[in-house]
Parts: sequence; C-alpha cells; structure tokens
Amino acid sequence: MKTFKFLILFLFSLNISNAQNETSPYEWKWKRDGIWTATALAGNALGFYFIVNKDGLTESELQTVVAGRDNINAIDRWAAGKSSQTASDISDIPFYLSFAAPLALFFEDEVNDNGGQIFGLFLESMATTGALYTLTAGLVDKSRPYVYDENESLRRRLNASGQRSFFSGHTSVTATATFFVAKVYQDFNPNSPGIPYIWAGAIALPAVVGALRIEAGQHFLTDVMLGYAIGASIGYFVPELHKKKNKSLSLTPVNGFDYFGESYQGLSLKYRF
Repeated sequence: MKTFKFLILFLFSLNISNAQNETSPYEWKWKRDGIWTATALAGNALGFYFIVNKDGLTESELQTVVAGRDNINAIDRWAAGKSSQTASDISDIPFYLSFAAPLALFFEDEVNDNGGQIFGLFLESMATTGALYTLTAGLVDKSRPYVYDENESLRRRLNASGQRSFFSGHTSVTATATFFVAKVYQDFNPNSPGIPYIWAGAIALPAVVGALRIEAGQHFLTDVMLGYAIGASIGYFVPELHKKKNKSLSLTPVNGFDYFGESYQGLSLKYRF
C-alpha cells in the first residue's frame, strides 16, 4: 500500500512539474481537469456497482428473448447466435494492451519531457470512456448474441453478463487508446511523414477488435459501431480540447484622444509574428 501511495504521489508531482512545459501543445488546469477526472472515476465506480447488481434472465424470460429473434433489426439480426471463445480470447489481447498504449509515445523526447501531463490526459480520456460504458452497461438490458445460441450452456445464457451487449466496451476502450496516441503524436510532430501510417493503425485496430467481439457473440454490429464512435471521439477530442490557445492574437479595448482632441473608444487587434 505504501508503494502504491508513493507511485500515485510521484505521478501527480510529475504532472504538476511538467503540465505547463513549453514544449507541449497542451495545457492542464487542475480545477477543470481534476474535477473532470474525479467525476469520471466516480462514474466508473457507480457503473460497476450497477453491473455487479444487474439481474440475469429467468428461463421464461430467455424463451421470450429467443422467440423475439426475428424482431431484431436487420443490421444486427445476422449476428444473433454467434459464439466463439477463441475470438473472445483474441479480442482481449489488444483490449488489455490498450491501457499501456501511451508508453509508445515516450520514445519521443518531447513527449517524454511532458510525461506527467500526457499520463493525466490519458487517464482523463480512459476514465471518461469507462464511465460512459459502465453506466450504460449497468443500466441498459440488451441480450448478447450468444444468448440466442441454443448450443450454449443454459447457465451462461441466463447469467447477468449476457445482458450487457450495449455497447461494446472492448471496442470503445481500444478506440480511445489508439486515437489518443495518434492525436498526441500528431500534435507533437505535425510535420512527421509517419502520421498517415499511425492513423491507419489507430483506425484499424479497434475495428478488428469490434469484428472479433461480434464473432465472439459478445456484441451486435450496432453495439460495436457505437462503441467505436464514442471511443474514437473521446480519444481525439480530449487532447484537442486541451490544446493551448493561440496567444499571438489578442483583442483589447482602447480609449484616448485623437489629433483633434476628441475622445474615442474602440478595440485594438494585435497579431505577433
């Protein structure tokens, strides 16, 4: 426990010392970002509470769900009944690796010099995605595709975990991580020739994860699409919203007297090259 506390204090002290580093395109404000991150982490805790206390299906409810298979929208219906443990296990690999994705950025000297700030932004991004996912999964009941598979064990089909299809957490978390890495790399290296390749990887990886989650019978296509959109948006826009404003352009009120002694008031627009 002491080691854990020391690590937390070290990370936050690192964040304070590096948050306003001139080499960073971002700015961190403790009042704004502290409240944002704390609220998101609290949302995660509340969401997990809802998930843990979520109810499963009774056998009669399961029969009703299966009987309504034809009522599933056409975009999703083809996935009902899918189930693959292999696909599920493979999808776990990029999902868990995504939590360490920012480490790839620290090979860049300027990113490394702002390590605490980047850690803070990444924590804020992942906490936001996590809060949206856990709260939604905990409050919304939607049967996973494998619930429709009559070859699956009855116990698994009735379990509360089977009611968390909406939306895909694996896809959203992976998209948040990859888009965050690509966005931060681009902002630190706006002229890098590697940017298109990094973005190609950032776009492709969560799409692969989403496809695997469908094949695993964990989610329908719309669950994956929504998870992708949420994760990608957060991964991109959290860094974007923290970018430093252009301080070379300023607008200030002015007043005085003109050549004829008449008073005047106005606005002065200044641009520093």
